[in-house]
Amino acid sequence: MSTAAATEIDPRYPVGRFRRAEANITDHPANIAALAALPENLRAAIDRLSDAQLNTPYRDGGWTVRQLVHHIADSHMNAYVRMRLALTEDWPTIVPYDEGLWAQLPDAHTAPIDLSLRLIDGLHARWVLLLSSLAGDQWQRGYVHPENGRQTLAEAVALYAWHCRHHTAHITELRKRMGW
Repeated sequence: MSTAAATEIDPRYPVGRFRRAEANITDHPANIAALAALPENLRAAIDRLSDAQLNTPYRDGGWTVRQLVHHIADSHMNAYVRMRLALTEDWPTIVPYDEGLWAQLPDAHTAPIDLSLRLIDGLHARWVLLLSSLAGDQWQRGYVHPENGRQTLAEAVALYAWHCRHHTAHITELRKRMGW
């Protein structure tokens, strides 16, 4: 394999795949910091993109930048509610959603991204406040995902810290490839 091929980034997973077994689920401050940084990092990633650029898929067969921004808001709203349920109920079974179908809804294709950016601002402020208040044993509370099984809050926060980096990198890597 050539050096260029070895350093080529997979456009599907620009920061690598999330691996539950390898995730640092005990570094709560770092994972919370990733959630806190998302609004600013996402705004920097989409700064000065035109409507045409926002409507560009981040990879062949992938969502557009606009759909990514709306997806992040949708996904993180669901995660926030799931975590609140985990803190107030005993291992609730959560309701999954089809993110691909949500991304195909008309608002995901046409809504101004500022609507989701403002939502992410408030949502992440609340989420970080909630997570920063958790005591040791609360991190082991969790929920049951019908497809993925039991997930502790520590695991979920590590997943969403990765999710923040993952989708921001989709946009920043697209910008590099396109020379934007």
